[in-house]
Amino acid sequence: MTATDQRTVAAWLLVCAALVFAMVVVGGVTRLTHSGLSIVEWQPLVGTLPPLSEGEWRTLFEKYQQTPEFKQVNFDMDLAGFKGIFWWEYFHRLLGRTIGLVFLLPFLWFLLRRRLDARLAWQLGGVFLLGALQGALGWYMVASGLVDNPRVSHFRLTAHLGMALAIFAAELWLALRLLSANAPATGRLGRPALALAALVFVMALSGGFVAGLRAGYAYNSFPLMNGHLVPPEILMLEPWWQNFLYNFATVQFVHRGIGWLLIFLVPWLWWRARREAPDSQSRLASNLLLVALALQVTLGIVTLVNGVPLVPAAAHQGGAVVLLGVALWVAHALRSAAATRPAPQSGDAPVPA
Repeated sequence: MTATDQRTVAAWLLVCAALVFAMVVVGGVTRLTHSGLSIVEWQPLVGTLPPLSEGEWRTLFEKYQQTPEFKQVNFDMDLAGFKGIFWWEYFHRLLGRTIGLVFLLPFLWFLLRRRLDARLAWQLGGVFLLGALQGALGWYMVASGLVDNPRVSHFRLTAHLGMALAIFAAELWLALRLLSANAPATGRLGRPALALAALVFVMALSGGFVAGLRAGYAYNSFPLMNGHLVPPEILMLEPWWQNFLYNFATVQFVHRGIGWLLIFLVPWLWWRARREAPDSQSRLASNLLLVALALQVTLGIVTLVNGVPLVPAAAHQGGAVVLLGVALWVAHALRSAAATRPAPQSGDAPVPA
């Protein structure tokens, strides 16, 4: 690939990653407005068009009236109310289809014009397959709330979120690699930084459990959980391991715990990067990681103590993607900086570990 090809493909991947970020935010709003079960069929092609007549609206509303959510929760909803929740889910699905086209069409064009090397072509093909699987996984999630319980499975919701984050991370990482001309990964801070990014990913998944179980509506105090550092209900289920899957207190405690861990680890990595990474990109990325973490923690606290209001909660979900993206940028910058660092001159003092 030429340098121009690398920059062009990287720019396209960054656009795709930005669209995935938007998708995660819209998905959060869809969940928070309880709109996700308003469309009871999966029609990847036919479902692209919204209802165009009053008759079509009534047909969709009648199908929704057969669901557990309508019968148990929204039994007094009229057609106007149904339209209010329909549009969020429709836009969420439409955005997913748009992302698929924005990825597939340029990918095929680059492929046919031989603008991709073999390794990158296979990697991008893998990302597209992840996107296709994500669409199926989204419907699998929705279907779990159309049977008996008018709530989607928190396992499927977390898997859906995790797949979106994986696609975002893959697109961003490939773009960063192209923009850095495939610098080798030799930096000693690269691995700790990657481990930190992985921890951010795990924290986001734990947030999926909190959202899916609606655990954020309990223990709405900070830093203690209803006056306790460790809530007494944390191991109330038997066997003990089920607490980490179904217990509101345990799930929220784990999410908070990972957040506290990041509060200590991110400044440590920032301090190490300031000492050992002489390039401006690594320092800028490390500074932004501090800012992103501070913003995300603040949004989490505001969301929690106010009982999960729509705007802070959606921003908190989007903030998880931003934090993951900046953490990946830091990891890549530190690896590249260490790989390209000039050799010390004779007589120079060694950089302290």
